[in-house]
Amino acid sequence: MGGKKKLGLKQMERMQEKKDEESKAKDKKKDKAAPPKERRTIGVIPPDVKNAKIVSEVKKMNVLTPYAVASRFNVRISAAKDFLEQLEQIGAVEFVSGNHNIKIYKPVAA
Repeated sequence: MGGKKKLGLKQMERMQEKKDEESKAKDKKKDKAAPPKERRTIGVIPPDVKNAKIVSEVKKMNVLTPYAVASRFNVRISAAKDFLEQLEQIGAVEFVSGNHNIKIYKPVAA
């Protein structure tokens, strides 16, 4: 029964050189890697609904979704959902469409 052919000295030498070159290339790639991104902490408490500056900034946005509000005010999406519901209760925004996953609002024209 045949087995794997034994390599000659010259072939073994070439394979070893090739492996060394590949490992050096990997080391260079690791050195050039970008530093890790800084993790920013996000707030759990939604912005104040009574703050006129925040409400005016919300009214400038065309479409209000929980994700858009969360990214703008640096809060969690659950907090942004609560914030939008509070704005709807005071009449600053109007519910347009949505389902149980996402709700879309628009600012009320003054």
